[in-house]
Order: sequence, then C-alpha cells, then structure tokens
Amino acid sequence: MPNPSGIKMRLSRSAFLYIAVAGCAIAAGLALGFHTTGTPAGISARSSVSADYSGYQQMLEGDMQKLRFHSASKPVATAAFLTDSGANMTLAEYQGKFLLLNFWATWCAPCRKEMPMLSALQDEFGGDNFQVVTLATGRNPPPAIKAFFGDIGVTNLPLHRDPKQAVAREMGVLGLPISVIVSPDGQEIARMQGDADWSSDSARAMIKALITNTASGGS
Repeated sequence: MPNPSGIKMRLSRSAFLYIAVAGCAIAAGLALGFHTTGTPAGISARSSVSADYSGYQQMLEGDMQKLRFHSASKPVATAAFLTDSGANMTLAEYQGKFLLLNFWATWCAPCRKEMPMLSALQDEFGGDNFQVVTLATGRNPPPAIKAFFGDIGVTNLPLHRDPKQAVAREMGVLGLPISVIVSPDGQEIARMQGDADWSSDSARAMIKALITNTASGGS
C-alpha cells in the first residue's frame, strides 16, 4: 500500500546505530547497560509472565519517553470488543505476538496525526511476532471509522470497536489516544498517554529489539 504521510519504511542509519551499539557492547563485553544475552539491562528471562521489560525504557528518546515500561507486567482486559464484521473478539486471540494496542476515536485530532505512523509500523514490523491493533473506543459508528481511515489512506489496521468502552474501562483508559504494548504472554508491559512520533528511530529500534530478543529466546 502507499506509505501514509511519507513515513520512511526502512530503518535509517541512526536507527541501525541503536542496534549496532548494543551488538558491539555484547561482543566486547563493555559496560553499556546491556547483558551479554543481548537484552537491555534490567530485563529478565521471558519464560515468566512477570518478566521485567523496563530495561527497554533506556532506548527511548524525545516524546517517545512518554511510553513507560512497567517493572512488573499487568493483565489486559478479558472483555470482548467488536470486529468490523460485528463478531465478538478478545485480546487473548492475539496471544503469541507483541501488540501495539491503540485506543482511539474518530473525533480525536491527535489520533488522526499518529495513525499513519502506526500504519507504517504495521507495514514494517507486522507479522508473526508483532501487530498493531487499533480499537475505536466509545461511540464510533462503523461508517465513520471507515471514513476516518479512508481520509488518511490507512488500509492495513483493524476496524475494531469498543462501543460500550468495556475494554477501555477494564484497562483504566482515561483520555485518548492511549497506546499499550502487550507481550506475547498477553500481559501489558508498557503504556503511553497521548500521541507521539512512532516513526522516530528510537521507537522503531525499540520495537525491533523486542521482536528480535523474543525470537532469539530473550525477553
């Protein structure tokens, strides 16, 4: 699909530097805040749902620092939401991959600003290990949702909706947009209130590190 808002689809040289610095630290055994497993300091093994992902905080710069990794993971909502077809679905059906769960609404101006960046993340990283899940919260008629995505040229994100805000209430969502990172174990590991530059090098390097460390057996 066309790249929304001209967002770069490939990691830039500076983004590669985030990964390269970590790799050099591992290979040389330097004290750069990373363990020899290739995982940022402070992150425990992924074998437990209580894994500590807070070490990824150090990778974030600029307004992406509003994304706060928790020292202990939290449960996500079990309430059902509606898919584009009107079927019930729960977040548990996404287990096995990292989610960037975005609570938004058609009337939300910051949501319109950041949605193309989320779409670009899905294009770049979406697959077996990562997915962007958009959930329209509150009164958002399906025609309005489709018009919203059509206006900004986004075609690769789900048209899920939470009309009674059951998921939002269970997860303590106050204000929009809210972005939550969910681990493959189905636990909330980080949260951001407000929009941010998801196209930034640090945002994309952080997501790449999450996916890479998980695929290699780290957390």
